[in-house]
Amino acid sequence: MMKLGNTRALNAFVAGCFMAASAMASDQTEPRNEVYKDKFKNQYETWHQTSESEEIVDALAQDPNLVILWAGYGFAKDYNKARGHIYAVTDVRNTLRTGAPMTDTDGPMPMACWSCKSPDVPRMIEEQGEDGYFKGKLGSGGAEIVNSIGCSDCHEKGSPKLRISRPFAERGLDAIDMPFDEASRKDKQSMVCAQCHVEYYFENTADKKGWVKFPWDQGTSVEDMEAYYDAIEFSDWTHALSKTPMLKAQHPGYETWMAGVHGKNNVSCTDCHMPRVTAENGRKFTDHKVGNPFDRYEETCGTCHTQDKAFMENLTKERQHNVKELQLKAEKQLVQAHFEAAAAWEAGASEAEMAPILKDIRHAQWRWDYAIASHGVAAHAPDEALRVLGSAVDKAADARVKLAQLLASKGVKQPIAIPDISTKAKAQAVLGMDMDKMRADKEAFKQQVLPKWDAEAKAREATY
Repeated sequence: MMKLGNTRALNAFVAGCFMAASAMASDQTEPRNEVYKDKFKNQYETWHQTSESEEIVDALAQDPNLVILWAGYGFAKDYNKARGHIYAVTDVRNTLRTGAPMTDTDGPMPMACWSCKSPDVPRMIEEQGEDGYFKGKLGSGGAEIVNSIGCSDCHEKGSPKLRISRPFAERGLDAIDMPFDEASRKDKQSMVCAQCHVEYYFENTADKKGWVKFPWDQGTSVEDMEAYYDAIEFSDWTHALSKTPMLKAQHPGYETWMAGVHGKNNVSCTDCHMPRVTAENGRKFTDHKVGNPFDRYEETCGTCHTQDKAFMENLTKERQHNVKELQLKAEKQLVQAHFEAAAAWEAGASEAEMAPILKDIRHAQWRWDYAIASHGVAAHAPDEALRVLGSAVDKAADARVKLAQLLASKGVKQPIAIPDISTKAKAQAVLGMDMDKMRADKEAFKQQVLPKWDAEAKAREATY
């Protein structure tokens, strides 16, 4: 038995208890990816290769229409194309959308914005419960969410066994009668991706403020989710120009995959993006460098398709072109509708007069956004993308016909002039956005706050 007079032994005992408590706190989730770099060497090395997609592509600069379509919402400030999993936490910290939270209670974004970015999320939920995790602003989790998307997001601790690590994803799958525990391994390989590559919103009920929820109660089609949102009168924001209660699609890759030929034929996400490959020792393993299937054609597309790589690439490019063409048509109609609606309000239109118009704009932009936000839709479900975008064009046109009639009744000369929005900067200036201040605030945040978050995280993880 240890004697209390032995200070060295007492200190060791206390330290041991503290470390044991820390280990117990993360008994279900080990958030540090590097812990597995030896036991799962090939998987870890290929996961780390997601760092090769380091280029930052500014989607707003490529398509300034987006600034107007998201006027009044964070995406009008900053929207870069997705990079590799290893950058998930970094990109949340760096984007202007998350603001510059100098304290734990600063806005503008809630804790829920971390929910798909790190295995620290399930760790925190296990330790604090969902009520504890979702409580507060994004800054309150800055020192906690530091490990990027990795092993424990999809696997049980120290095991290849797949799991759903987020309770909100489990509830979403249950809502469409697809419980994870009863699914085949093939289905589970896509379900783990569906924890994040889905449409979601933040609840605002008395008992679940800011919780993540999948809007699948009525189904997973664009119409099903639209009806769900309308029934609960949900909106992500009010458009700065048209005053429309808007919906922002996130990244419904799982829903569009299910609607496409691959999903209908049980071709899983991993079949195309994380294929089984042969290691140097001749053993098979799953490549965790999630990326373009054409990078490993023989192990991905080539396992099913008899056509050569060039044929399949050209076919995909043709589908991408067709989707892009219709996307831009929808954008043009929507941009004009937003400015025309603003003119109608200015001319004295009433809420009753505007209601059917705003409904058309809301539904049109939701469908447009749903189609383009689901990364890879031209490969996953090109027919569904074109169908949905076609309906977006129709609904936006309906809104503009009604607006033309309303504007004429108010004596407003038409067509309504659209200001110069030919560049990202010009579009943001039209909206009166002070981008210089936003960038300066963000830089101060990065210099002053991020080092503190990292130091706190390092001290905490030293106890694991």
